Amino acid sequence: MHTIIETPLGEMYLTSSNGERLSGAYFAAQKHFPRELGELKNTPIFNEARAQIDAWFKRRTRSFMLDLQPEGSVFQAQVWQQIASIPYAQSRRYGELAASLGRPQAARAVGAATGRNPLSIIVPCHRVLGANGALTGYSGGIERKSALLHWEQSG
Repeated sequence: MHTIIETPLGEMYLTSSNGERLSGAYFAAQKHFPRELGELKNTPIFNEARAQIDAWFKRRTRSFMLDLQPEGSVFQAQVWQQIASIPYAQSRRYGELAASLGRPQAARAVGAATGRNPLSIIVPCHRVLGANGALTGYSGGIERKSALLHWEQSG
């Protein structure tokens, strides 16, 4: 099931497989957008996610406290956990995340897992940068990545 919310950066699709935990938060037309969204529905988890995303964009909060259930491999889940630990308005490089996972040579694999993150903003993959600090690899588009980083830096 899914619902659609408005954000300052465009429509976002929230998804849930069971209606109780959030499985995705995708900007419209981003890479790796789910093929099947399921029924359009309003649920408590969608209402809570909408409220928290709205609060984040209004600078009332810097983090999210939602029941999450992203689907991915064990390695992807490990990468997403590392990304979720990056503090607000800070960034990390793919190589740093790979090293923190005990796999210092796996920066490209970390990049691929980051690109598959189904929880835009909530698992803040916009905070992950290339080796030289370049804005690379954001499935929601480099323009959005830049806007999100600027948003955090300016507030």
